[in-house]
Amino acid sequence: MNGLGVIAVDFPYMLLLLPGSLLPFFLRPRRVSGWPWLGTAGSDRLSEAVDILLRILGFLALLVLILCLAGLHMKGGSIQKLGTGAHMVLLIDRSSSMNSSFDGDIPSGEEESKAAAAKRLLKGFAKQREQDRIGMVAFSTMPMYVLPLTDNSQAVDAAINAIDRPGLSYTDIGRGLAMALSQFDEDNDPLASRVIFLVSDGAAVVDMRVQNALKQALALRPIRLYWLFLRTPGSPGIGDMPSDPDKDTPQAMPERHLDIFFKSLGVPYRAFEAENVEEVAEAIAEIDKQEKAPLQYTEHIPRRDLSGYLSGLAAVILAVLLMVHCAQRLVGGSAIRSENGRQFTSGI
Repeated sequence: MNGLGVIAVDFPYMLLLLPGSLLPFFLRPRRVSGWPWLGTAGSDRLSEAVDILLRILGFLALLVLILCLAGLHMKGGSIQKLGTGAHMVLLIDRSSSMNSSFDGDIPSGEEESKAAAAKRLLKGFAKQREQDRIGMVAFSTMPMYVLPLTDNSQAVDAAINAIDRPGLSYTDIGRGLAMALSQFDEDNDPLASRVIFLVSDGAAVVDMRVQNALKQALALRPIRLYWLFLRTPGSPGIGDMPSDPDKDTPQAMPERHLDIFFKSLGVPYRAFEAENVEEVAEAIAEIDKQEKAPLQYTEHIPRRDLSGYLSGLAAVILAVLLMVHCAQRLVGGSAIRSENGRQFTSGI
């Protein structure tokens, strides 16, 4: 907890005016009165109580206004909490093929592109995982660092909103995976489950140097890896074997060999194939169910400005004092007119 709930002011020098709030207890303003001096009359406890109450209200009005001018507020802060979830990097394919429908055509009518379907379902996925820290990397010809790991739900929502923007043709998964992995460099939470969630509708050959670099990095920083493969019906699947053994190469069967490479990394890995929106939803639901590990997370509490409440309180007090003053003038004026009337009548 860092400063949470602490009362502070923006303009401390305004507090020098605080002694002035005591003026109602010492000042007795003079005014013209039609009444004789009442010093010889007996004490009136009710009048004394009303007088003290009005002075207290005047003191409170001045005190509240000074604090309002000083910018009184409660500091924000952060609270460390324990929950369930993960630190997750969304690794999103932004190649041009993601703008096609699951049938491989240009979307028309109510049809969704693969990118639009992934966007809609991932927004719901992130929304219900409020304790996660989520980052994002997009890739096509080159990887793009979109969002660092954060628990800011608005930032995550904005990043996911951008995944259906037009992309380029090539699919460089290797460097995209390396950039996603680098997001965990500064992640020191000992409890967190670290996850890379790859969403792609295809694969490409991963350079051998990149493969070796990824294996070395994962040996130092283990993660859990999920691959959601958005497969176009009729295209080769992850587990499909070519009829001709000579064609079983990364160039001819990139999805199959990417799956083999992921399995060789020595980290927990699971692949999902989805040929329609329903299967995408099922895969995302399964990943959501799997990633419920204990998680330490930070809840940020924003600063709370108190000037609005103080202004409202001052307005109420001043309204009461104004009504009392108007009533006093009204009663005093009526009494003076009545006394003058009696004098005028007796003079006749």
